[in-house]
Amino acid sequence: MIKVDAARPFPFAFDPAKTALIVIDMQRDFVEPGGFGETLGNDVTRLQAIVPTTAALIDLCRNNGMEVIHTRECHRPDLSDLPRAKRDRGNPELRIGDTGPMGRILVAGEAGAEIIPALAPTDTERVIDKPGKGAFYATPLADHLSQRQITTLVLAGVTTEVCVQTTMREANDRGFDCLLIEDATESYFPAFKTATLDMIRAQGAIVGWTARFADLKAAWHG
Repeated sequence: MIKVDAARPFPFAFDPAKTALIVIDMQRDFVEPGGFGETLGNDVTRLQAIVPTTAALIDLCRNNGMEVIHTRECHRPDLSDLPRAKRDRGNPELRIGDTGPMGRILVAGEAGAEIIPALAPTDTERVIDKPGKGAFYATPLADHLSQRQITTLVLAGVTTEVCVQTTMREANDRGFDCLLIEDATESYFPAFKTATLDMIRAQGAIVGWTARFADLKAAWHG
């Protein structure tokens, strides 16, 4: 067992053999300049800042034999899995399915939907394409984790308050213990990240735990 004493709101223990790292939506359209995130008026440099820590987290888990799973928010080319309400909400210059600088926005197979090269999956790592915010909705993730007898999840990725938190809440409802790595997740809005971390840890880890990457690394090598 690995015990992260510095986790909040109290120490977090896990068995690496029954734990998976899930890296949420570190895609070009969200992280890189010129992508969908930037067309919505967001400062993507905030998301880029977590790439080195997220890469180190992935390496730590890989090197210790823990399963690494990546997710991508994207839709079928015919957009049959894209609800009208999702496509039409807001007033962006470009919408999901439209042609942007990196191909059709959030469409499977397009360049912008791919995971950034610095965090690219290995040939043996599972990649889950998800049409919703949460990684469990309309995906094979739950079955995959059950087959692998995974009971604990470590989470990273973007954005903290949307796809990361949604996935963590879905996992919590399914009985998983969850640890979010604070400096391997980010939001376009600093206040939203702060509020999400507070909500996750509230009332005795009502959704889960959080810790910094250095705390996890120290626990593994302590």
